[in-house]
Formats: sequence, C-alpha cells, structure tokens
Amino acid sequence: MKFLDLAKVYIRSGGGGAGCVSFRREKFIEFGGPDGGDGGNGGSVWAEAVEGLNTLIDFRYQQHFFAKNGQPGMGSQRTGKSGDDIILKVPVGTEVIDEDEETVIADLVTVGQRVLLAKGGNGGFGNLHFKSSTNRAPGRANPGQPGVERTIWLRLKLIADAGLVGLPNAGKSTFLAAVSNARPKIADYPFTTLVPNLGVVGIDGQEFVMADIPGLIEGASEGRGLGDQFLAHVERCSVLLHLVDGTSSTITKDYRTIVTELEAYAPELAAKPRVTAMNKVDALDGKTAGTRRRALEKASGGPVHVISGVTGQGVQDVLRALHAQIMLARKADEPREVQPWRP
Repeated sequence: MKFLDLAKVYIRSGGGGAGCVSFRREKFIEFGGPDGGDGGNGGSVWAEAVEGLNTLIDFRYQQHFFAKNGQPGMGSQRTGKSGDDIILKVPVGTEVIDEDEETVIADLVTVGQRVLLAKGGNGGFGNLHFKSSTNRAPGRANPGQPGVERTIWLRLKLIADAGLVGLPNAGKSTFLAAVSNARPKIADYPFTTLVPNLGVVGIDGQEFVMADIPGLIEGASEGRGLGDQFLAHVERCSVLLHLVDGTSSTITKDYRTIVTELEAYAPELAAKPRVTAMNKVDALDGKTAGTRRRALEKASGGPVHVISGVTGQGVQDVLRALHAQIMLARKADEPREVQPWRP
C-alpha cells in the first residue's frame, strides 16, 4: 500500500426536495383542501476519524463526493425521502483544510471524532403548510434549499510520541527496527527511507510510538532532496530524537544542518525538546568516539548519548530519556483539577 498524506477532494451536499402543491380529490369529500407534503432534506457530507487507516491513499482514486438530493414532496401529505449522508473515513490525525490551504476546518485526533463539512439543504414546505383560516386553498409551495459545494484538502499528520530526525544514513531506520517491531527498509545508500514509518517502543513496562522521518539534507526547506514534506508528521511529537552519524568527519556541521532546516520549517518544531545521540559508535575506537562526542556536546549545548543501533549500546538510556520527556508533556496536557471554592 502506498503512503499518501495530502489529498484534494471535492464535496457537495444534497439539495432539499421541493414542496408539493396538491389538493385532496376524493369521492364524497366536498371540500378536500390542500394536502401537499414537504420535500425531503438533502444529504450532508461528514468527515470521521476511524481505526485501521494510516494513509489517505483511498482519496487518490476518488476525489469527488456528492451527497444525494432530497426527494420532492407528494400528495396525500407525503413527505419526500431525505438524501443519504456521505461520510469520508480518514485516519486519526487528519487535518481538514479549506481551499486556501491555510484555514484549518477541523483536526481529527481521536477515533470516532467527526465534523460536518457540508450541510444538506432543507426541504421545501408543501402547500399544506400554508393553509390558514384566511387562506383555505394555498396554491404555492417552497422550493428546496440548494446544497453546499466546496473544495477541501485532507492532510495527514501521523500521531507519534517521539520523532526521529537526522541526515540520510544516520541510522534512523536501523534504530527503529532495533527498538520496535517495525521493519523499515534498510540499506547503505542515502534516501533508503522514502515514507514515514511508525513503531511501538517498549521501555520499563511502558510503551510509546516513534516515527522515522525520511532524512533531511541541507536546503531541504527550499525543496532539495525530498524537501521538508514529511516534517509535518513530527509536529505532534512530544520529543525529537536527533541522530547524528558518529562516523562522519563533519559531525558538528551535520548537527547544525538539521537544526537549521527545522528552524526554517517552523520555529515551534525547532523549539521542541530534543535528545541528541551519536550513532554508529561500534565503528569507532574509544579515542575518536570521545573526541567527536565532546565536539557534538559543544555544538548542541547539552548532553549527547553515545549509541549503536546495531549492537544496542546505549539504546536503553536513550529510550528512557525519550520516555521521560513524553511523560512530562503528557502531564502538562492533563486538565488540572479545579479545587472547590472555600470562603
């Protein structure tokens, strides 16, 4: 199954059915009077977050969603049938954006959450509705209201607790495969990972979700390489794990490259808590590893974990550091208990 995180769709709600102008015609009924029924309501268009989906690939093959119109009213006081609603089933974490690609209509972050995108038109009143003491035989009925037609964008942002960022071949996919059951493609050439991957990580009896984002390069914010098109998937993360290739001779430059691209994409993303780790230390001798670690600590201004995704060295310590940051973020998001007022 292909990965698709942005889709443009065209929606239209159904129009309401017209009211009916009808008069009762029966034998032995001298004054039948009006009996035109109301028109049915048009169908509405909804978006709902459901389980079991992690891509918007379904909207590549169908972009138009039109709800049915309501049926017109009929004689004998019969109301027309309302049109069926249409529900767009999207993955959890999907943003619904207006046609201007800036206005966020809704952010569906929980299973079962739904939002009304286009309301169906109301059905028109039949002539029975206009009967009064002074107008015993009304000869008019209302037309139904038209439906709403609009263009929207669906943008998926994967929901993960921690995000992996780093240059291509920094060992992100190897690290994710070592700490979870995810099996991303791993090879020794740049841009092996072309789409984000998710994995559930367990540490000390607790679990959290980690996302592996395709590698950034210098100039990604200007569209070089894969660009920054996948950075939206780490916007929801509580913490970022910045992996730096310890075998690189330009380790501090590699670190600054990623930080610069994060800042160019969104200052809020660059301000997220980050855990820095120097990977691939199994390929370095002790002296070289120590020298490069000190250089990286000076560049980052904080502690640097020394790890190896292949041998597992230092991995548990990094996971505990990530989990600690995630728990702090969850605690901050919890609603505070309001204390009862006391005189």
